[in-house]
Amino acid sequence: MKRRFAIALVGMILALGGLATAAQKDDDNAKKIVGKWEITKSDSDLPKGSTVEFTKDGKMTALLKGDDLKLEGTYKVEKDKLTVKLKAGDQSIEETVTITKLTDDALELKDKDNKVDVFKKAK
Repeated sequence: MKRRFAIALVGMILALGGLATAAQKDDDNAKKIVGKWEITKSDSDLPKGSTVEFTKDGKMTALLKGDDLKLEGTYKVEKDKLTVKLKAGDQSIEETVTITKLTDDALELKDKDNKVDVFKKAK
């Protein structure tokens, strides 16, 4: 009886440790995305060389190269999802993409049409 209880207790501890690790990963994505990122490859309409800056207070700025267009808005990271809300003149844009890769110097985002944008951390 004591042995089954001990095994169950160890199982619960391992499960809770897994939940803590998942919560830590979510928090890591929110922290790692902060900074300025430059597009190096784009399957969407974003011009190569454009930049996106995420601040720790949930605000973002995108500078589209070639068009010299500046978009400002907000963002939110939840697990592997990035939701952005941008304003372009009187038009609002809201989109949620999947974070497929996020390291200290690399970011890859995939949209609902499976188009991937690749970023590197700007210096």
